[in-house]
Amino acid sequence: MSIAVNYAEVKARMEAACARAGRDPKEVTLIAVSKTKPVSMLTEAYEAGSRDFGENKVQEITEKYPQMPEDAKFHMIGHLQTNKVGQVIDKVVLIHSVDSVHLAEKIEKEAAKRDIVKDILLEVNVAEEESKFGLKMDEVIPVLETIKTFPHICVRGLMTIAPYVENAEENRKHFKDLYQLYVDIKTKNIDNGTMNVLSMGMTGDYEVAVEEGATMIRVGTGIFGSR
Repeated sequence: MSIAVNYAEVKARMEAACARAGRDPKEVTLIAVSKTKPVSMLTEAYEAGSRDFGENKVQEITEKYPQMPEDAKFHMIGHLQTNKVGQVIDKVVLIHSVDSVHLAEKIEKEAAKRDIVKDILLEVNVAEEESKFGLKMDEVIPVLETIKTFPHICVRGLMTIAPYVENAEENRKHFKDLYQLYVDIKTKNIDNGTMNVLSMGMTGDYEVAVEEGATMIRVGTGIFGSR
C-alpha cells in the first residue's frame, strides 16, 4: 500500500466517524505521525495532502524541519526534556506533551526570549498507566490555573495517549472522560476562553476518538505502515 492510498483511507474513515457523530470533518486535524520516518516518506504524505506532522524527538524535528516545504507544520508529541525546549520552540506549531509546571516554566522562558506566545496542550494520563507521562485528571485544573498566568504560553487544550488495546471500544471511556474534563474547563472558563483542541486517538482507535470529540488525531502506522 502506498502512503497516498493509506492517507486517503484514514481521511475517509475519519470523515465517516465525523458523520456518525454529526460533526464537520473540518473540525478534525489529521496529524501524520512521522517519527523515525525519513523525509522522503514525509514528502510522499505531503504530496498526498498532509500538512501536519507529529514527531517524538527534538533531534528529528530539527533535522526534518528545514527539509520540508514552508507550509508543513510540525507537532511535538513526545516527552519534551526541559533542556531541549530552546531547540524546537520556534519549529513546532504546538507542543502536545506539557505534563508539569516545571516544563511550562521553561517554555515560558524560551518563548519570552523570542517574544512569541507558544501554543501548548496539557498531557493527561487518563488511564493512569505507570509507563506513561502525563498529569492525573485531578491535577489538570490546578496546573492550568498556574500556567494560564504565563504571558508567553497559550494553553490550547488537552492531549492523551490512551492505552494500547486490541479493541478500540475499550478506550472509549478514556476519551469520554477527557472530553468531559475539557468541557468542564471551558464551561467554568478556567482556560480564559483559549481552549479548542482535544488531541486523542491513534491508528488503532482514532475513529472512536473522533466520535467522542477529538479535534486532532495522531496516526502513524495507519499512514506510513509498521515501524
